[in-house]
Amino acid sequence: MAVLAVDTSAAVAVALVGEGGERLASRVAREQRRHAELLAPLVSEVLHEAQVHRSELTAVVAGTGPAPFTGLRVGLVTARTLALSLGVPVWGVCSLDAIAAQAVGDLGLEPDDEVLVATDARRREVYWARYRVVAHEGPHGVAVVETVAGPDVARAADVVAAGHADGAVVVGQGAALYPELGEAVSAAATDPEASGDAPDVPDPVVLARLALARHAAGGELPTTPLYLRRPDAQVPGAPKRASA
Repeated sequence: MAVLAVDTSAAVAVALVGEGGERLASRVAREQRRHAELLAPLVSEVLHEAQVHRSELTAVVAGTGPAPFTGLRVGLVTARTLALSLGVPVWGVCSLDAIAAQAVGDLGLEPDDEVLVATDARRREVYWARYRVVAHEGPHGVAVVETVAGPDVARAADVVAAGHADGAVVVGQGAALYPELGEAVSAAATDPEASGDAPDVPDPVVLARLALARHAAGGELPTTPLYLRRPDAQVPGAPKRASA
């Protein structure tokens, strides 16, 4: 039995994990424009690598963002459609939660440390949320984090002015795009025995593990998308009547 996770909030990411959270296969394409073209082939690739047939899936997990409308919609619609066709549940997890949980392991963070996740929202803004570490590792091998503030969308300078970055480790694409949020953090900066840099896009394996842990705890896992702002494309209003 296996769980499929997809996320299109910051990249095109797909993973297959066992029901205990063990990684079976995963793919991440750092592409923000061709979600519809890349997602289905990546799903096929992870199923093939793990030698798992679609009929063996027991759940599908979708990253719910926040993210721009078009890219996020591709992942959510794909997850919902696949789950419906297979007759299995579809679970949603905030994509920022996955980055925060991954940062705990990658950077060697400890309970009560706080993490600010900031991703690219374009328009010189970031999607952000702040988290507190509850446990370095919980059920299904994933860190336990709780949301302190957010998720929301704002200019990076406004996030700083509101104090949301104070005393927090800052991770995500926003840390590199907007230095005012804080210096980019590497694993060696917080834990000399750790390796690698802070995560900047959601790991679909972590996304799946979070879903499994929360489902086992009886938590709700809605797939409502976190757009946080209106899409750029709008339905035109009715034409104005010409004055006599």
